[in-house]
Amino acid sequence: MKPRILIEPQQGATYFDILGFALEAEALGFDALFCSDHYLHIGPGSGAPGPCDAWTTMAGLARDTKQIRLGTMMTPTTFRRPGALAIAVAQVDLMSGGRVELGLGAGWYEPEHRAYGIPFPPVGERVEHLEEQLGIVIGLWTAPRGEAFSFSGKHYQLVDSPALPKPVQAPHPPVLIGGSGPRVTPRLAATYATEYNVPVRSLDITYSQFERVTRCCEAIGRDPASIIFSATQTLCVGESSADLARRAAKIGRSLEDLEDRGVVGTVEAVLDKIGRFARSGATRMYFQVLDTSDREHLHLLAERVLPQLP
Repeated sequence: MKPRILIEPQQGATYFDILGFALEAEALGFDALFCSDHYLHIGPGSGAPGPCDAWTTMAGLARDTKQIRLGTMMTPTTFRRPGALAIAVAQVDLMSGGRVELGLGAGWYEPEHRAYGIPFPPVGERVEHLEEQLGIVIGLWTAPRGEAFSFSGKHYQLVDSPALPKPVQAPHPPVLIGGSGPRVTPRLAATYATEYNVPVRSLDITYSQFERVTRCCEAIGRDPASIIFSATQTLCVGESSADLARRAAKIGRSLEDLEDRGVVGTVEAVLDKIGRFARSGATRMYFQVLDTSDREHLHLLAERVLPQLP
């Protein structure tokens, strides 16, 4: 089980806040640091000092860290055109020495689109955008050097693109697709994804989604073993009930709220739940850390949980 961290900078962070957290996660031996890709805080609060553009942040972290892998979960197709996104991610992959991963999704949070003047089509159209963007981004990265790449879709058309720059990682940086939709998401994951992630859902839902993706892989002749199955769970671990209550209150949640969609409790309880996810087929766990100022929380996870992971 590879341990990864997911943070939510839209809740209020500067680049230097994120960098400090990333450097600590790197020093503690976490496999990867992922950032959400949002432009507006979610829930109560002002979001001050403000959000950080995810791919600007990735570029900075690519130069300011050494070995931790970096990625987004998930970049909405509504934010960036696919050709420009392919260029940006390839450049950040070069800047990082081949440590970048792209999580790509259809987008879901309408208020941030209204707040920053970004079009927000109906969900069916957004899913169409996602499928075309997956084909374009991967197509641009994998087109043979010296050959033009063209694409003609319902929403995007590319004509004789030089398909440059190429990323460092071959055949391309890992592409993550996530979600718990029962039909389209599993099909897209089976067709395009390096990794499929179930975000903050119960163990039963996670297992059912893994099974759906497995069946979709088999239907198109893809070996299900070639796709990485992962889960994201909100983290709240403590040495005592007082620690747990304090950490839950700091992120505005009750322990009861967190039980179904988080790894919550003592070290032993958290290890038990992670083990159940591993037995369901997850080979990676993303720990969603909602309070990045609580570095003791990160140390507790690294020093007491990580050494005992399955």
